[in-house]
Amino acid sequence: MEEIERTPTAASILHQVDGEARMERTRRWRPKAADCVLLLICLLYLIQYSDRVNIATAAGAISHDLHLSNTELGFAFSAFAYPYAVVQLFGGWLGDKLGPRRVLACFGLVVACASMLTAFAGGLVSLAACRFLLGLGEAPSLATATSAMSRWLPVERRGLGQGLTHACSRVGNALTPPLVVVLIALWTWRGAFIVAGVISLVWVAAWYAYFRDEPSSHGGVSPDEMASLPALVLRRNSPAIPVRRLMRRILPVTIVDFCYAWTLWVYLTWLPSFFMHSYHLNLQKSALFTSGVFVAGIIGDTIGGVISDRIYKRTGDLQKARRNVIVLGLAGSLAFLAPVLLAKDLTIVSVSLCCAFFSMELVIAPLWAVPMDIAPRYAGTASSFMNFGFGLAGIASPLAFGYIIDLTGNWHLPFALSIALLLVGIVMAFWMRPDRPLIEHDGVAGPPHVR
Repeated sequence: MEEIERTPTAASILHQVDGEARMERTRRWRPKAADCVLLLICLLYLIQYSDRVNIATAAGAISHDLHLSNTELGFAFSAFAYPYAVVQLFGGWLGDKLGPRRVLACFGLVVACASMLTAFAGGLVSLAACRFLLGLGEAPSLATATSAMSRWLPVERRGLGQGLTHACSRVGNALTPPLVVVLIALWTWRGAFIVAGVISLVWVAAWYAYFRDEPSSHGGVSPDEMASLPALVLRRNSPAIPVRRLMRRILPVTIVDFCYAWTLWVYLTWLPSFFMHSYHLNLQKSALFTSGVFVAGIIGDTIGGVISDRIYKRTGDLQKARRNVIVLGLAGSLAFLAPVLLAKDLTIVSVSLCCAFFSMELVIAPLWAVPMDIAPRYAGTASSFMNFGFGLAGIASPLAFGYIIDLTGNWHLPFALSIALLLVGIVMAFWMRPDRPLIEHDGVAGPPHVR
């Protein structure tokens, strides 16, 4: 049978052209793999910082049920920070060696279990043990996430990336108090911790399914996107991590982080109780005021990262881009905390706390970018050394706050110690040198810079 030659009709040609146009639009609007990775890391920060503050909102109900004093409650708060501080010393190293995919998934499971087990706490010891387990699970998270970002984000987006992730942590801080209040009303404080554990499990599944340690092994990375990524983090067979040299370079950053974190832990662990006891607000109103303070932090986190990146793009000077923003933020926080000590009016104190927290959160994006600038190939290890200061502050700050309150009955007095440590942080910021990357034995250095 003779084969009939078919000529394409105008309709078929138009259908083909329309199909190709739709495919092109799909490719054009499909999010980049790096943006999806950044979104997953943002969700990690949101969830884990929610886990850190949910106990602060539930503190009144927990202390009533378990018959705990403020000092005992402070001890339970600080139990989180003991493993958090210790594991910092090698948590980022694990991320650099084993890869962020496995490390964040494994420790994320620990976080989920710790949250669920908190719902079954029957006294001070079991409550502190659950918080200890939570600190163990969260310890490598920020340093390992920084290692992941150093692989997936170019230099000019590091400040913004750190700003967005930490802004999401403050979203978690801001959303958690009212949500915990609702969950307590529905299922008591124990149900709130079970919900937190389930959310962590969902994140672990999504992370392990999507993320890859090397962008080159991810099927969704285009050649154009691959060309924009920092080449040195894609190299294999890296030399041994220069631990001692890294510790010396990061030490000033660690001290600055300790001074910043001391005040942050006051916000994370005692703020709802501060509003309840100092101004006799009920749980709902104290949660609302606490959320308002954390919303100011969301704005500060984002703006701090944007300002830092813009200064770097304009000047090429990492010292100005990182240090100057850090000093400005710490100084602003110090200035706005002063009225908290002197004023008694709730409106003045609330506005002052919002402004102080906004200023303090300008610090976090450039501060976390400094380890990436100093040692981009070992960003996980370097940032874990820095975050050791955060863990130490988490041990001391809640205990000191609870002890001072039990001793004096004054809920404003502990902020004076925060002011003093912010001043120390300002001084130590001038010892940081993000503009001098760690020079390795093979001659590979960090990003280019202008001195």
